[in-house]
Amino acid sequence: MAAPTEDEPWLAVVGIGEDGLAGLSAHACRLLDRAEVVVGGRRHLALIPPSRAFRVVWTAPILQAVRDLARYRGRPTVVLASGDPLWYGVGRLVARVFASEEVIFVPHVSSFQLACARLGWPLEETVTTTVHGRPLARLRRAYAPGARILALTADEEGPARIAELLCQDGFADAPLHVLAHLGGPREARWHGRAAEARGKVFAELNLVGFELPDNPARPLPPRTPGLPEALFRHDGRITKAEVRASALAALAPQPGHILWDVGAGSGAVAIEWLRSTPWSRAVAIEKDPEAAARIRENAQRLGVPELQLVEGEAPAALPEEPSPHAIFVGGGLDAPGLLETCAERLRPGGRLVAHAVTATGEARLLAFAEARGGELVRLQTSRLVTVGRRRVWRALAPITRLVWTRPA
Repeated sequence: MAAPTEDEPWLAVVGIGEDGLAGLSAHACRLLDRAEVVVGGRRHLALIPPSRAFRVVWTAPILQAVRDLARYRGRPTVVLASGDPLWYGVGRLVARVFASEEVIFVPHVSSFQLACARLGWPLEETVTTTVHGRPLARLRRAYAPGARILALTADEEGPARIAELLCQDGFADAPLHVLAHLGGPREARWHGRAAEARGKVFAELNLVGFELPDNPARPLPPRTPGLPEALFRHDGRITKAEVRASALAALAPQPGHILWDVGAGSGAVAIEWLRSTPWSRAVAIEKDPEAAARIRENAQRLGVPELQLVEGEAPAALPEEPSPHAIFVGGGLDAPGLLETCAERLRPGGRLVAHAVTATGEARLLAFAEARGGELVRLQTSRLVTVGRRRVWRALAPITRLVWTRPA
């Protein structure tokens, strides 16, 4: 078997479908022919005929198994993966572990593409996600009027779990499709309503598609910051919608960025940070156990179960790493040195946004601004309410806001 050439890496990640060897390109077949080592799951390895190559079955944890591929460096090695390896596949881990010049990716048609072809859904207008090894509640983040959503599942009971979630959320009548073994001789499809899929068992290798109604009588939470307080469980101590929208604008979320929400209360700011951008991360720091329980529930209900919760009092409870791009301090200003510690923990160019509603808290913001600079703003909001037979403006507590950027 030939060794890798100078212009072709030793490691190849090859996508394969249910049609096995017959569906591979000439390039993918050549990579397999020259391989001394072939790595994959048992299902993937069963899709290709026996060869002289040494076969390796994935072991858990998968990240360590990917790192172990380094032992074959210098030998032609092929990793088999489902469909497009870089679309919710093992390719993401391979790209993290190995330098780009060491690896080549050869994609196959993905199950998402095949599902859209079967359903007649334009791929660019379809939300694609996975609940394989991830919390089911993350599907709620994709909810939108008229949305078409495709989700990879973990097993034969995955479609029933998705159907149960839809029923819990008021979408029992949502059209639901289960597509199994796409692209192979055992391909099968089931169509019905979400309520009809509850308790059903399907083929193990499947993908679920569902459609949400565009129904004005069933409004869904928008993606823009400033969700109504009624959508959160809270004890009254919650950053009000108008103020929260302004805070998120000052925090300036970006894809992949990290937020610390200090004194998180209901978790509303951290939750809206996660909802506003893809691949972002957030940590909620909260000392009150009851509030922490509400944060967990709110994160589940609003589709961001990945929100990390740290129970404890800041600054002692602040995570060690990684450094955040933004910190919001909505509570705990009485803790000595909190603002200064947060400022030091920010990465260069990071933003600190802090709110105060008491005179003591405002004094701490003023002292910080005098020592380090920053922008101070007073926010005052009133809401029209009905008192008896009259409608009057009722002022919310004024907020003093500090916005400070750590020098780059």
